[in-house]
Amino acid sequence: MRSGLLPLLGLLAVSSAGAVGSVQVQAAVDQNAAYRNGDALILVSPPRLIKGRTLLPMREMATVLGQTVLGDATQLQVGRLSVDPRRPLASLDGVAQPNDSVVVLNNVVYVSAKLLADALNANLSFSDDGRSLTITALPPGGNPLTPQARFSTDKLTYAPGERVVYTEYAFDPDGSDLTSRKWTGRQDVYFVPGTYTVSLQVTNARGLSSAPFSRTFTVTGQPIDTPLSYALKYATPGDTFSDAQVLTYPAINAQTLQTPSYPLIFSDSPEAPTQSGILYQDSLNGQARLLAYHVNALSGPARLYVVARNLESRPVEVRTTRQGETAPTRIEGLLGQVTLLEYFASSGSQSVTVQPGESVAIYASPTLSSGSGVNMMQDVMASGRVELTYAMLEASLPPTAQVLQQLPFLQPDGRHQRGTFQNAVRVIRANLTQLPARLVIGDGMVDPAVTGVDALTNQPQQLIGNYGVLYDIEVQGVGGTAVALSPRGGLYRGAMNIEDGPIIQVLKLPKVGATGTPDQPTLLWRPASNHISIDFVPASGSNLPISLVFYRSAAPGGVGGVINIKRYTP
Repeated sequence: MRSGLLPLLGLLAVSSAGAVGSVQVQAAVDQNAAYRNGDALILVSPPRLIKGRTLLPMREMATVLGQTVLGDATQLQVGRLSVDPRRPLASLDGVAQPNDSVVVLNNVVYVSAKLLADALNANLSFSDDGRSLTITALPPGGNPLTPQARFSTDKLTYAPGERVVYTEYAFDPDGSDLTSRKWTGRQDVYFVPGTYTVSLQVTNARGLSSAPFSRTFTVTGQPIDTPLSYALKYATPGDTFSDAQVLTYPAINAQTLQTPSYPLIFSDSPEAPTQSGILYQDSLNGQARLLAYHVNALSGPARLYVVARNLESRPVEVRTTRQGETAPTRIEGLLGQVTLLEYFASSGSQSVTVQPGESVAIYASPTLSSGSGVNMMQDVMASGRVELTYAMLEASLPPTAQVLQQLPFLQPDGRHQRGTFQNAVRVIRANLTQLPARLVIGDGMVDPAVTGVDALTNQPQQLIGNYGVLYDIEVQGVGGTAVALSPRGGLYRGAMNIEDGPIIQVLKLPKVGATGTPDQPTLLWRPASNHISIDFVPASGSNLPISLVFYRSAAPGGVGGVINIKRYTP
């Protein structure tokens, strides 16, 4: 039977009797009420939050935890912690700690919660808002026990294709946090009849691991689902599943609308300049999308710049309405994905006023070490005619008009592209009339490449893959469907923005790693409404084409891509 609030003086007698097991204390900043092993108590001095650090009353908290505080007004010792309240300073195992680890408030010595936990080899955890804490300590001289792995399955016999529900209830006898779980043989579904054994091993914050805990069940009888039908029921966005027929599905009868658009000014050749120079240059009046993809092949650090020069006799405002950037990185596949995630997440705008004849950098990359790259996508609006110059400069050179005038125009490398392309936005409207069906993007046939010209050489250009083009896609009749991405050209990492009724969400494609096998689509979304809008930009550094595949979904209803089914997740 639990008593009411236990004052600290009463607790002293309890503690002096010696703690047999671990002691767990739950407390909150600026709150006198606390709990010791579930029993309520009142702290004389509550925890404090000072300069972002949670501090605990040293003597009182040590006593509550069943620990002995030795020393006097000149030196206090608890566990491995030594404190001089006069200065005030602390040391752990003789190693000096930061000055703000100890504070004296109203003659009460407070120490950092983390420092006290370290001194007692205790486990410390905080609530999400950081104002509540739980500290668990072993009795003095006590040896920690190993954690215990436990789980169950909802049945002992399953049909092939039937979903297995796991309930995990592993625990630590001393209240230490479980920091890792290692499953062996676990699957959410089994399609081949047989006997299966699943094991779980857990590790706690002290580094102690449990013995493996296992359960065995049987898969037999008539199949309930195939891998594809199961995925269409239960897969969540980001999951990959098998579909050997995906390339045979008919193309959606989509309509590409001719709407007012604006140019894409693209710089990717030479992709890896070996000297400072001008990569590309063209003029702009109005709106445009800028895209650059370059690797620093200079012998030393360099930066990529986009410089606007006012060609008018009046001031011109150049406003950036949206921007995404990845720099620096040496992993090519990351360049486009991170840029798109940042581009879709960007909000607000920045502007600069350029005086007549003046040159101003409207983009400057971080310093790129030799061999590292940059990908930048930027939507801009100019109130008058400006000249845009993409330049790679060694880090010591400023992007001034005088410097740019002395730089050579670098020749294309013959493998990559640059140029000014019309129609930076491609508007596609579709109505689903049959399922499954595919919307193909970036193949150059069903979805033609945008055309343009290299303003420096006046040579016509065709932008293979349509990198940097924003696809404004609206699809009707999507209620009860599942949308997946099927890569057809190789590894793909990207992102898209989806609007489904009141839900607007940016999706990372895929959630982890890269997708690259055509018959292994990645689930993107389960529409909650009958109409979705998708903003998709082919990602730099990834391979095209891709297909958006629409399936009829057998899943229970969901909102915003989340299936409303009971899930037990450890």
